[in-house]
Amino acid sequence: MAGWIDSGNAVQASVVGLARELSDPVRLTALQLLAAEGPHTMVQLADAMGVTPPRLGNHLARLRAAGLVTVEHTGRHAVYRVTRPEIADVLTALARYAHHDGLATPPRTSSPVDVAHTCYDHAAGRLGIAVFATLVDGGALDPPDGRTGELALGADLTALHRLGVDPDAVAPRRRLALACLDRTHRVPHLGGDLGRLVLDAFVADDLVRRQEGTRELLVTARGVERLPVLLPGFTPAT
Repeated sequence: MAGWIDSGNAVQASVVGLARELSDPVRLTALQLLAAEGPHTMVQLADAMGVTPPRLGNHLARLRAAGLVTVEHTGRHAVYRVTRPEIADVLTALARYAHHDGLATPPRTSSPVDVAHTCYDHAAGRLGIAVFATLVDGGALDPPDGRTGELALGADLTALHRLGVDPDAVAPRRRLALACLDRTHRVPHLGGDLGRLVLDAFVADDLVRRQEGTRELLVTARGVERLPVLLPGFTPAT
């Protein structure tokens, strides 16, 4: 019994330590970026997060001390990556829980932009997240592991074909698929040329329409009917 208690105390201490590091928004965001998009230099992380490198450096030192990230020196650059890919599952679960309607603290008011907008040439917001989750859950894409931001095709492309996309149509010299951290919802959406092809297919099928002069994507009446069928869990309503 004593051994079981000691083991439980060690696990509890580990969980408490992890929670302490994730409680800071700078460290949390740095981990989210590294887990979703793969290795970054400190300058790349600082630019993406909008913080100064010296401030970020202190937080990265804490994450290293906690065993959550590692650093590799390549020439003049220090490249950071997550130590264990499983941290992505923890961060995704926390982000989804934080957006759950049952929380005591009401979430901020949603908007059409939260539902669907563009990020470069691919879909972001809840629509882009649903595309990513559908393809990973369906086995069309391998999940990110924190080692690289690029995603590989999985063994079962059925979910991809159901979205009207042929992966052989990817443009030469463009990266196939990327896990791109959704800055609003803190979970990945699908980037890369595959993300572009999915959005183009949705537009061609009149499921969504681009809004001139804005990044917002309008979900059409046809999209309201069809998208929840194609993307389980996606709800077009704001």
